[in-house]
Amino acid sequence: MRGVELSPSLRQAMERHAQGAYPDECCGFLLGNAKPIGTHRTILDIEPTPNEYDGERRHRFVIGPDELRAIERRLEGTDREVVGFYHSHPDHPARPSLFDQEHAWPWWTYLVLSVTASGVPAIGAFELDPESGSFHEVPLGSTDPEKPSVMAPR
Repeated sequence: MRGVELSPSLRQAMERHAQGAYPDECCGFLLGNAKPIGTHRTILDIEPTPNEYDGERRHRFVIGPDELRAIERRLEGTDREVVGFYHSHPDHPARPSLFDQEHAWPWWTYLVLSVTASGVPAIGAFELDPESGSFHEVPLGSTDPEKPSVMAPR
């Protein structure tokens, strides 16, 4: 399992997204290079996306397959790829739920933001172990690469 590096500006953008969606879950894509450098994966951009869950969105999120295909098409020919996903847990810990685990895939990075009415107290980073089918927490570090861009929500 690798660690994840995230710039302060991207962290703040995710926090604003989570607070703006509260009390519902927010979700989005993590963009980076497919091959991690050493033992870390650096998140270079994020792209918020609509929560397409057809039901009560306070405890569930869905990113539709059309959204994933669309962003992958937009990223073709660039130095970026989808390397994972983020979502918020309103008034719950920054840990994946059983639902999250049952719908996750190995290789991807998953960031979970705990969000309350007053802010975002924690962010956890996770990867799914392909052998056990369980999430493992990975280190989440801070880096400040040269002015990362935050793709605006559509």
